[in-house]
Amino acid sequence: QVQLVESGGGLVQTGGSLRLFCTAAGRTFSTYAMGWFRQAPGKEREFVAAISWSGGMTGYTDFVKGRFTISRDNTKNTMYLQMNSLKPEDTAVYYCAASPNTGLNYHQYQYNTWGQGTQVTVSS
Repeated sequence: QVQLVESGGGLVQTGGSLRLFCTAAGRTFSTYAMGWFRQAPGKEREFVAAISWSGGMTGYTDFVKGRFTISRDNTKNTMYLQMNSLKPEDTAVYYCAASPNTGLNYHQYQYNTWGQGTQVTVSS
């Protein structure tokens, strides 16, 4: 099993960009499909983006399509979330997660390993 650590969060103005990192400890990172989720204050945690084990397939929720890009580098045991054109409603704690399932995974129950989260705050 892998252990996940997120980084790269911070405070940014509306329209700005941030790049989140999810670094995995363990030699099996490349065998996991991965995903990003987020949780805003007072709201349920929700799906943001997913990527297959090879990086060949990606999927996004509608409200980030065209603005966010998920990617991974298995040689560095790292997954990324490039976030552009940020909006105040993107403010949340962002979590990365690992799934033993193949393909793209859109639901929290499909993931068995989670990071501790990184805060993203977008000011208006």
